[in-house]
This record gives sequence, C-alpha cells and structure tokens, in this order.
Amino acid sequence: MRSQPQVPEAVEEHRDVHWRREGTRQIETPLSAESFIEEVGFSACLTDARWPGPSLYVAVCGRRDAAMPCHIQKDPAASLTWQLKDELVRRGKVYYAKLARSKTMFLAPRMVPCSHAVWGVRRCTEALRLNVDARLIARVLRRKWELGTADLRSEAGFSDRRAFNRALDELQAAMIVVPSQVVYEPRFTYIWTLSVSRFPELLSQRIARSTAIREIARCFLTGTGMTLPGELARLTGLSRPEVGRANRGLVSDGSATTPASDVYTLAATKVNTC
Repeated sequence: MRSQPQVPEAVEEHRDVHWRREGTRQIETPLSAESFIEEVGFSACLTDARWPGPSLYVAVCGRRDAAMPCHIQKDPAASLTWQLKDELVRRGKVYYAKLARSKTMFLAPRMVPCSHAVWGVRRCTEALRLNVDARLIARVLRRKWELGTADLRSEAGFSDRRAFNRALDELQAAMIVVPSQVVYEPRFTYIWTLSVSRFPELLSQRIARSTAIREIARCFLTGTGMTLPGELARLTGLSRPEVGRANRGLVSDGSATTPASDVYTLAATKVNTC
C-alpha cells in the first residue's frame, strides 16, 4: 500500500491561518463564525483534527490537535460550537444541512451554486431522482412552507420514524430542505423549510458539473494549501477520477502545481513534498 506524503510544516502553518487553528483567531461569536465560513467556502460542523478540511469545532478550539471527547456534553468547545450552529441556522446567512455522505456542512453563499450543481435536485427531475417518501415531505413543505419535525412527520403521514428520517436526509442531500431554526422549549425540535426560501437566486443559477467540481477543488486547495491523494474525495463523496480532473484543471490554469503523483499544491505555496 502506497504511503501518504507527509504534510510539510509550511502547509500546516498555511492551514493554521486559514482554518483558524490559532488561539489568537479562534471562533467565539456567530459573526466570526460566518466570517470563517465565508473565508473557507465550506466547513464541517463538529468534526475534529482526524478529518480533512476545515471544521467549526476545530476553529472554536483554536489548535491543530483538537479532538472531540467521548462525552461532548461536558466539553466547553463542543457546547459553544453547538450554540453557534443553532445561531447560524437562525440567522440564515450561510447554508447548513446534511449534504455529502450525510455529514452536516456549512456553505458560504458563494459556494451554494457549485454545490447545487453537483448534489442538488431540481424540481423538474424530482420524480426521477427522489423516492416517494422524500417527494411526499417536499409536497407538504411546499404547502405549509415551515414545520417542526413532529408536525412535518404527522402532516406527511409517517408512522415509521426511521423512514421519515431517511427521507428528510435525502431532501437535505438534494439541497431541497434545510433547518431554519432550532427550538428547545417545550421540547427539542428543528423547524424545517425549503432551501429556496433562503437562497432563491443562488439555487436558480446553472453551472456545469465539471466547472462546479473544479471550483470546489479550488476552494478546498486555497484553504488546505496542499491536497493529498483521495483527501477531497473522502471529504465530499465525489469520485476520485472527477476530483483528479478538477485538480488537473487547476494546474492547467496556473492555480496549482503537482509536485508528486495525485498531490497538488497552491501555485503560490512553496512546499517541499519530499
């Protein structure tokens, strides 16, 4: 099995700056969280240093070695990340949902059209691409516009909670439904709405899939400084051939260099990959 190239210290320092892995720039407020997401383009919510890519939790911790504890209820950084997530959902200035591989992700507005071109399902193709349960929930939300989880399940006529959750995850992955609010009293629930209600213009844009994947790769490389084999594919669920073509496109337009097989670095980042 081929070993992964080591990440040079210069690249780690690049990531420290862009991913807020520094104590002087760690995230503490919703405004700084929105600024961070806009800067990196897309970010996971509660992943730690063991996963590739930017993470709100790691940025809240403000260090490279941030690790999610087993009991996150007792972790101050995890609690703050959860509170920030709730506030970002309420404010609605960044996109938040379960997207690729059913992982919760934040998207900066500028990345919404590209992500929708890759993962989104347009209304005209829903009958072909969504299952019956997902279409039923979408129909209810188009009629009611906004509902809590329990009310949505009742209106859609689901007795099987797992089937309902699978359909809701499918709609999130298709960028049709998003949470718009988190409510804790009288009981915990998400309020669900249509994504088009928050980002109508961005979701109406049409971008070629190949162009969208190239821009996703550009966004990732800008923050990471250097991508290793399979890294972006693992993060996004895209196929490695598609990601490879996108990265080679960045080399062609002068945005990246490839010092080793399947390794790409920012053209402006001088690193030693030996």
